[in-house]
Amino acid sequence: MTDFRLTIENGKFHDAQGRQVILRGINVAGEAKYPSKPDQPSHVPDDFFDGDNVSFANKPFPKDEAHLHFSRLKRCGYNTIRYVFTWEAIEAAGPGIYDEQWIDDTVEVLRAAKSYGFYIFMDPHQDVWSRFSGGSGAPMWTLYAAGLNPQSFAATEAAIVHNTYPEPDSFPKMIWSTNYYRLAAATMFTLFFAGRDFAPKCILDGVNIQDYLQGHFLNACAHLAKRIHEAGDIENDVVFGWESLNEPNKGMIGYEDISVIPSEQALKKGTCPTIWQTILTGSGRAVEVDTWDMGNLGPYKVGRALVDPHGEVAWLPADYDESRYGYKRDPGWKLGECIWAQHGVWDPSTDTLLKKDYFGKHPTAGGTVDYPFFTNNYFMGFFRAYRDMIRAYHKNAIMLLQGPTMELPPQIKGTPDGDDPLLVYAPHWYDGITLMTKKWNRSWNVDVIGVLRGRYWHPAFAIKLGEAAIRNCFRDQHAAMRKEGLDRIGNHPCVMTEFGIPYDMDDKYAYKTGDYASQSAAMDANHYGLEAAGMEGYTLWLYMANNDHEKGDQWNGEDLSIFSVNDKLLPLSSRPKSPDFDGSASGLFSPSEPGKDMDDDEYVNPANLKRSITNPSISSAATTRQPELSASPGYRAAEAYVRPAPIATAGAITNYGFDLQQCVFTLTIKAPKVAELDAPTVVSLPEYHFPKDDCSVEVTSGKWEISSDEEETTLVQRLRWWHGDGEQTLRVSGVVKRHNVGDGAEEDGGYYEQCNQGSWSNCVAM
Repeated sequence: MTDFRLTIENGKFHDAQGRQVILRGINVAGEAKYPSKPDQPSHVPDDFFDGDNVSFANKPFPKDEAHLHFSRLKRCGYNTIRYVFTWEAIEAAGPGIYDEQWIDDTVEVLRAAKSYGFYIFMDPHQDVWSRFSGGSGAPMWTLYAAGLNPQSFAATEAAIVHNTYPEPDSFPKMIWSTNYYRLAAATMFTLFFAGRDFAPKCILDGVNIQDYLQGHFLNACAHLAKRIHEAGDIENDVVFGWESLNEPNKGMIGYEDISVIPSEQALKKGTCPTIWQTILTGSGRAVEVDTWDMGNLGPYKVGRALVDPHGEVAWLPADYDESRYGYKRDPGWKLGECIWAQHGVWDPSTDTLLKKDYFGKHPTAGGTVDYPFFTNNYFMGFFRAYRDMIRAYHKNAIMLLQGPTMELPPQIKGTPDGDDPLLVYAPHWYDGITLMTKKWNRSWNVDVIGVLRGRYWHPAFAIKLGEAAIRNCFRDQHAAMRKEGLDRIGNHPCVMTEFGIPYDMDDKYAYKTGDYASQSAAMDANHYGLEAAGMEGYTLWLYMANNDHEKGDQWNGEDLSIFSVNDKLLPLSSRPKSPDFDGSASGLFSPSEPGKDMDDDEYVNPANLKRSITNPSISSAATTRQPELSASPGYRAAEAYVRPAPIATAGAITNYGFDLQQCVFTLTIKAPKVAELDAPTVVSLPEYHFPKDDCSVEVTSGKWEISSDEEETTLVQRLRWWHGDGEQTLRVSGVVKRHNVGDGAEEDGGYYEQCNQGSWSNCVAM
């Protein structure tokens, strides 16, 4: 057998004993998106533009607290972590200046994960390019390098940024994602992927801006890979792979007419300018634009609004001193003027659009540039360079290819790229209706992938009615995306590296009542879709240590974390409390004693977390907190994501799944004729659903046992099954429980009681 913990054979993951492995994981952690010094979540405006002087040390969390978080996640049944980091964390101070302290901390946190047996792949994360254009990812200096002035983004609406929003508490939900269609992010992605073709005048240090930006990103990631390699004990043993740039975007590339909103732009919220309009406002012009909102039936036009920058422009002034960054701008690239005007797209003397299809045709080769062209050419060119840069240090790294979100993957099957034996397809998927409206609609949903792929004569035919149909619709969308990977990339594993639900549904109703019924139904439907589609793995978005009911994930008003300091941890253990526990801080887990008493959940809970960690949480500061939001803490729908799953199977998985309503787990595998007796099929079996002495197990052959394994003092209940060859089936029935009863709530009635009496289609919130 191989010496590597994780390998790929025939499109499936396998462990060192040859068993099939399902990657059941989570993204860790949301704190990685913003710096620690200063502590600057997206609602904090202070010193925001001092972006050269920030540090991400101790992010996503201090290394001394790593055992707390990894222990918690291990007990939830996770075996995989998508490790979130940003380009800014490595290279914030300026081009080529790396934060070695952050890298040292990262190596130590990864070492801590080793003792818990996690499979980890690295995620160079970004959202709409950078914190300074409304998201996360790239350092501030990249915007200056492109000639942009982030301090003018607010006035020109080149980006809608939470940190500079006049009333941060009123920041519109999910409006940050519209920044992909505004000047700042659209320009940066265009330059990053295709600057040589569309912005040939943009030269820094003798190279095109595309090569300058990509080169620094690649070198920063390679430097981190080099340091992980040099650590000597975490490459392959912990870090098995690297994902490509999170959610790459084509920017302006492929627009047939920049004076109209393309049909592919389904996301419309707030002011909704065309690319041409955002170019104009970016140059100080007042423009009237359409305004939109998101309703239950999707986006709808509200009216029109005047965006008037009062002459302020989003480009750096002609006399701007940028010497601190050390690069030399070519004389042919003029500061103080829109780069798209400099390339003949429009005439600023008359405000006339000259080339509406400038980004829709290849400027030298001719021919149409569209999404498939972008994916197969510009994106794949970047991916090859990224892959080769990483493998210069991690020669056996598994590469997770993530193309543009919800778009068709590149057509590389049968090519040297597609024949890579260590390649994984890593798409993302979200239930957009729930995410944008922050409501779980049990009545209807939409087959978004079907609509995007043109499978319906009219979008109305893509509507699915009833909760059972919605769940099956999720399954079918995931299955379709998995098949697209097989058809276009090749026989490689498919890992859904992001999906998730908003917890602040229904105007934060759950935070006032402790009733997470809607969240539980949504979370279970999401997991059902992935499990039933036959995915080789997934990583849920998100785990965050400092989530609270007031500010959520501390980033752009999002609230997708499975953990919150204002909620309770699911009582995973049926064992009684430690007899000496009195609830005081002195009896708690402390960072100086990693792993102490982590087998007892009472030692780590939302009430004592802030007292037991050394780095003050943003949630602990005095604010205008609303007491009613923590009136009745709940379990955050944990019963839906703390679920059984195969860890390693002595045979190929045919199907598996967990019926939360009936508390039944089923697994079917096709076992070879010869199986290693010391390498049985292993299933993670949460004690919350399946108390060892109160569950029943049915198998088609062989013997089984249920035991609790200790990993760094973290008890994880598992079922081991030694079985014969051929098709084999396992069925485990647990204890049907009522969930989502907040503190002080009535114990009768409720969502799950109704669900237990009928089908999913009968599940209606009380």
